[in-house]
Amino acid sequence: MEENREIHALLHLIDDPDEEVFGAVSSRLIDYGKGIIPNLENLWENTVSEDIQTRIELLIHRLHYRDLTEEIEQWSRNIHHDLLTGALLVARFQYPEMGTAQVYQDIEKLRRNIWLELNTYLTPLEQVNVLTSILYNYFNIKGTEVAYQAPEEFLINKQLESKRGNAIANGILYLVLSELLDIPVRAINIPKQFVLSYFKTDYDFAKHTENFMYKSEFFIDPISGQVFTHKDVETYFKRINVP
Repeated sequence: MEENREIHALLHLIDDPDEEVFGAVSSRLIDYGKGIIPNLENLWENTVSEDIQTRIELLIHRLHYRDLTEEIEQWSRNIHHDLLTGALLVARFQYPEMGTAQVYQDIEKLRRNIWLELNTYLTPLEQVNVLTSILYNYFNIKGTEVAYQAPEEFLINKQLESKRGNAIANGILYLVLSELLDIPVRAINIPKQFVLSYFKTDYDFAKHTENFMYKSEFFIDPISGQVFTHKDVETYFKRINVP
C-alpha cells in the first residue's frame, strides 16, 4: 500500500511504550485492511527490536484473522457450503499465506483416478471400494485418531502433503471426492465417532425427514476406509449404552 502521511506516522508509533497509544495505533492500522501488510512486513525487516517485531507480527496476525473471519462468515451464509472451500479456509488459520493450487491439483488427480475406475454397473459397495482403494492404497493416505495436540492432522493442505490425517480430515477428503463423483456418501452423527455413510439414492438430503439409519446402505470408517454394516453400528450402540 502506498505510504501516505497517516500510515507513515502510524508505523512510527508502533514502538510507543504506552499500551493505550499502541492500542489506538493498532486499531487504525487494522482499519486499512490486509493491504497494509506489505508495509508492516517491510517495517519488520528493518526493525532490530524483537519487542517491536513481536508487535508487528501480532498486527499481521490480526489482519489475517479479520480477513479470514469475514470469508468464513460469507461461506456460512452461502446456500451451498462447499466442503473443500471450508476446509481450505480452516487451513488458512494456521497458514494464512497458503496457496491453494497444489491442493486443487491433488484433489483433481485423485478424482480423475477414481473416475476412471467407476462405471454405472458398479454396486454401491463396489463404488466405495474403488474410492477407498485409490485413496488409501494408491494415494497411500494414513489415518490417525483425533488428537487436538496435533493440529496439522486436521488441515487438508498438510494432510495431502504428508498423506496423513485424522478421522475428521480423512472424512472431509472422502466427502469432497464423493461429492465430485456424485457418490451419495455423507457424514452422520454417531456418538464419539466421525463416521460416513453411503445413502440410498432416494434419500432426500434437503429434508432429512427420515431416520438416516433406515436409508443407509452401510457405513465407512474414514480412518482406514473400512466398511461397517448396520449390525456393527447397532453393536457399537449397545456397547456405549445408546438406546
